[in-house]
Amino acid sequence: MNLQGLIDNIQRYISLEEREICALEDILESRTLRKKEFLLQPGQVCRSQFYVHKGLIRNYLIGEDGDEHTLQFACEDWFISDFNSYINQVAGSLFVQALEDSVVICLPYQKVEELCRVYPSFERFFRLVSQKAFAFSQKRILSNLGKSAEERYREFKDLYPNIEQRVPQYALASYLGMSSEFLSKIKNRLARNSFS
Repeated sequence: MNLQGLIDNIQRYISLEEREICALEDILESRTLRKKEFLLQPGQVCRSQFYVHKGLIRNYLIGEDGDEHTLQFACEDWFISDFNSYINQVAGSLFVQALEDSVVICLPYQKVEELCRVYPSFERFFRLVSQKAFAFSQKRILSNLGKSAEERYREFKDLYPNIEQRVPQYALASYLGMSSEFLSKIKNRLARNSFS
């Protein structure tokens, strides 16, 4: 498997020496998923985080009302996991599922911990990525609290135009915190307004 995408991703944050790249390559595993296949389900301990080499993955939970609530999408060059389960090595609460045929690179928890112990530059990389993810998560919460459903949809469409076309409407609606029917009404209204 070509790991250059992952190595380039890491080198956007830190510089890697050849020995560090070799050590990283030694711990990685790849996995091919069919559309709708699960990487993880609630109750399982998440033993890896996943770098999306090809395809589209989402993580979500099912609420007590039976509704799905999508927390994250990840396409090529993004990371995804059940991060609470991964970081704390406890039973997870999320489904992690392929929305398309996908290939992921698995970064196993124990091997990543050892890699960080031996090569502190990886510790810096994972800290920077975690900080960025935390900041994004906070921004999303504020958006959900302060913006209308239409504003949230427009924001997603502007930020991720290539994902919006690839994600099933029910999954996008659950990410945006609305029903699929309500999202359909918003899309229809925006389409009508763009032609008038």
